[in-house]
Amino acid sequence: MKNIDENDVPKYKRVFNAFKESIESNAFKSGDSIPSINEFSRNYKLSRDTVFKAYTLLKQEGFIKSTPHKGYYIADNKIKVLLLISTFKAYKEVLYHSFMQNLPKNVIVDLQFHHFNVKSFKSMLNTESGEYYKYIIMGFDHPKVKKAISKINNDKLLLIDWDLGTKKTKNYLLQDFGRGFYNCLEEASHLFKKYKGIHFVYPEYTFHPWESVKYFKKFCEKNSFEFKVLKNSKEFKVEKNIAYITVNDRTLYELLDQCIANNFELGKDVGLLSYNETPIKRFTFKGISVVSVDFKEFGAIAAEFVSKDTAVRKFLETKLILRDSL
Repeated sequence: MKNIDENDVPKYKRVFNAFKESIESNAFKSGDSIPSINEFSRNYKLSRDTVFKAYTLLKQEGFIKSTPHKGYYIADNKIKVLLLISTFKAYKEVLYHSFMQNLPKNVIVDLQFHHFNVKSFKSMLNTESGEYYKYIIMGFDHPKVKKAISKINNDKLLLIDWDLGTKKTKNYLLQDFGRGFYNCLEEASHLFKKYKGIHFVYPEYTFHPWESVKYFKKFCEKNSFEFKVLKNSKEFKVEKNIAYITVNDRTLYELLDQCIANNFELGKDVGLLSYNETPIKRFTFKGISVVSVDFKEFGAIAAEFVSKDTAVRKFLETKLILRDSL
């Protein structure tokens, strides 16, 4: 069994963690018998109450069972995984369902949302308890977030979505919000030429990486497009003969509302390129053009990290999907 000597952790929790890690590493198999409370107490020189508390917690968490005449034994192996993401939006729902569908049956997923709140983020990680077998974390750019992530065992951590510059991170599955986005803009450059300018709608409430704005400016300057970055959502007004790039569905819906009110036709009077593919964008206004990664692939690779011990180091391919809106 794994070492139960850990500093600053209650003794019963040390016993719990030692059993849990041994079960998750397959040192114990389903159905294996384990020592009785009295036997374990004698062997490890621990009080009976300490061992009883540890065994009770192991039973509550589903790691062990007990029956008359058989004693204590390992239950069907269950491993607990933390999936900590920012918010639950339509494209993240695609990621989540793909993740769940590709997991082994013995995995329990604790899904949490931090809503870009540092205090919530830190409390949800709960790194001191050693509660989780693997951590799938969607972080955001804040020093305390990076510090909290650095406390997680590198072998157990998969950093997803946004590159936080944590160079010591062993496993990552990220989007390329810079060069990948730029390449998609280049692919659509012939369509942007239909309009007198391009406006990037980057509202004050978005957490989309600023890196995309930097590469948008590079693209426009290289191709001699007139451009603006619109940051004030209250002053957002759709203009005719302008192509818009949106990174937030809230501003996307506002744009569509204004187009209806002004009788603007998408793809002719106004251009639209949206970030992140969702099922509904295929059918809205004859189809919304998008820049996106494959969120089904995203979820499947994240699930593979849970079920296998191989390292994951990948930037997902950013693709342009052209529809009538551009």
